[in-house]
Amino acid sequence: MNQLMLDIPNYGPWILTHKGDSSCRLLADRHYSRQTIGHPMFTRPGRNLVLRTALGNAVWVTWSGIRDDGLDAWECTIFRNETHYLSSNLIRSAVEATIAEWGTPPVDGIITYVDPKKINSMNPGCCFKKAGWQRIGKNSKRGLILLQVGRG
Repeated sequence: MNQLMLDIPNYGPWILTHKGDSSCRLLADRHYSRQTIGHPMFTRPGRNLVLRTALGNAVWVTWSGIRDDGLDAWECTIFRNETHYLSSNLIRSAVEATIAEWGTPPVDGIITYVDPKKINSMNPGCCFKKAGWQRIGKNSKRGLILLQVGRG
C-alpha cells in the first residue's frame, strides 16, 4: 500500500492561499483600508503572499512591488484577526511564513502602515509592537504610522 505524502508547510495557524480567496476578500471588506468593498481582488498588483486561518477568520498579506515611498521593503498591506488567537502571535507567525517563503527581507525589512484615525486604540499598532515591530516614522501626507520589523 502506498501512502500519499503532502509537503504542506507548517506556519502555525496560517495556511498559504491565493489573492482571489473569497474568505480573505470578505475579511478585507471589513478592514478600514479596503478601497472597493465587494471587489473580487483585495491585494495590490505585484507579488503577494496571502495567508489565512483554516476557518477563514484571519488574513495577512505581504506585498512586494514598486514602492513610491523610497523604501526597499516588503509590506504587510492587510492584517485582520477575528479569531481567538492573540494578534501579536499571528503577526510573528506571518512574518516567519513570509521569510520561509520569500527568503531574507530587503534592506528595509517588512513594514506596515497604521491609520491612527481609523482604529479605536490609544496605542495604534500595539499588536505589531508586541510582536517586535518598531515605529520608525509617520507618513506626512496622510498621518499614517510606519512600523518595521526585520531590517537587514
